[in-house]
Amino acid sequence: MIPLRHFPSSISFRVFAPRTLATRHRPRSTLWYRMASTTNTSNWGLKDPTLIKMQGYIDGKWVDANGGETILVTNPATEEELGTVPEMGPEETEVAIAAAAKAFQTWGKTTAKYRHDILIKFFRLMQEHHDDLARIITLENGKTLAEAKGENVYSASFLEWFAEEAVRTYGEQVPSPLSNVRNVVIKQPVGVVSILTPWNFPSAMITRKLGAALAAGCTAVIKPPPETPFSALALAELSRRAGVPDGVINMVTTQKNVQEVGREMCESKVVRKVSFTGSTPVAKSLYRMSASTLKKMSIEAGGNSPFIVFDDADIENAVEGAILCKFRGSGQTCVCANRIYVQSSVYADFASRLAEKVATFKVGNGLDETTTHGPLIHDRAVSKVVRHVDDAVALGASVLVGGHSPDTTQTKRIGSFYPPTVLSDVPITAALNREETFGPIAALIKFDTEEQVIAMANDSDVGLAGYFFSRDVGRVWRVAEALEVGMVGTNTGLISNASIPFGGVKQSGLGREGGHSGIEEYLNQKLIAFGGL
Repeated sequence: MIPLRHFPSSISFRVFAPRTLATRHRPRSTLWYRMASTTNTSNWGLKDPTLIKMQGYIDGKWVDANGGETILVTNPATEEELGTVPEMGPEETEVAIAAAAKAFQTWGKTTAKYRHDILIKFFRLMQEHHDDLARIITLENGKTLAEAKGENVYSASFLEWFAEEAVRTYGEQVPSPLSNVRNVVIKQPVGVVSILTPWNFPSAMITRKLGAALAAGCTAVIKPPPETPFSALALAELSRRAGVPDGVINMVTTQKNVQEVGREMCESKVVRKVSFTGSTPVAKSLYRMSASTLKKMSIEAGGNSPFIVFDDADIENAVEGAILCKFRGSGQTCVCANRIYVQSSVYADFASRLAEKVATFKVGNGLDETTTHGPLIHDRAVSKVVRHVDDAVALGASVLVGGHSPDTTQTKRIGSFYPPTVLSDVPITAALNREETFGPIAALIKFDTEEQVIAMANDSDVGLAGYFFSRDVGRVWRVAEALEVGMVGTNTGLISNASIPFGGVKQSGLGREGGHSGIEEYLNQKLIAFGGL
């Protein structure tokens, strides 16, 4: 065991000055319908390069933007150009919504068994192309290939889960107080759905929504993030191969016109539901837009997850849980531990063990088998991490491992990298206690009593996930019930799978994704009262 104070203030990684944005616009042919991109995809290293699509997907056709503009997408680890996708706008979005509305007239009337079978075909295609789909995720997102493979398995599982849920959308008969009336409740798809997703899970955040929508009988217009569009477009290609009819799934890519596209997706009277995963400020904006037509909403917004280690915990297990929870995806997940509270009597032991483990991490290109953690998505993300570390240190925190030195912050090197970092003695006034870092910083905060740490953990406007480690059964129940979050992990750092309801409370969002309740978000209940019997 390495003593707490014997760690170097930094390890052998550098922080780099911000470069230009990872995406930019280029002119492109104004030809509207083109069946395939002419861009060479052989350098992607895929077994099936036809999975790479560099156009939007509307009404079963691969399409360019009306104005011909494109978005350049680069690899965050190497800054190499991956390709381009169309810079679409509200006009193309309106066309996509109209296509979805037309397709809903038939898709919404299909049997649950029919939709089940197509979703299973879709699921099996994702399994068949597992390696290629994972490689696409790594190339555009930066996460390690091992994590990308894990995401593809997780992503595909939602198609399998909701395929089975499709045939279990039961209605009910409700006893009537009148002898000549029978009350029957049926469930019907809401209609056209707008889906807006983030870059941190470029595949799974789509299937978690799309699987439920398709299973319910809805059609969809999807806006994937400009940083990671190729995973989304590969899913569109596989859905076509699985037999999903034209217009049921549509994808509109944009960066410059994101506000206009988002407004069209939320304010259109044709769209009956909006599902969004992303930051709380953007969620509020979309909520306001959708209010004009009183749409159904599913929102999974920001988090600021507390992670608590009590003095009766298995410390080694807690360290492993913190590593899984904090550093997965280089800290770029909405359920990452953002504030790590450790009881005073075990604080030094936990900090020492955690820093010792983190010091062994290797940051680099996600395609390198020796890499444990890839880059952040872009330099703006690096800048936020740097700001949080600088702020915490200025307020009295110590860097146990990772971090940076002022004389290296301006050194230029390819890639948006930041070293996994452990900070000790972080004051509660630090910015990272109020803001979601979305980066590889483990911020350790000391506490003394159960009551004190619950108050600190709940001192947040958001409440997505929370974690704690304890072997006291009574404490497990007390703390789990007291934490103001939508999901709690007790003695585990991993909580999400297709069979559980995923979502938060307070300003972390509305509704739930996954689980048996996930499909309900895409269904309306209808009462049919049979009288005159």
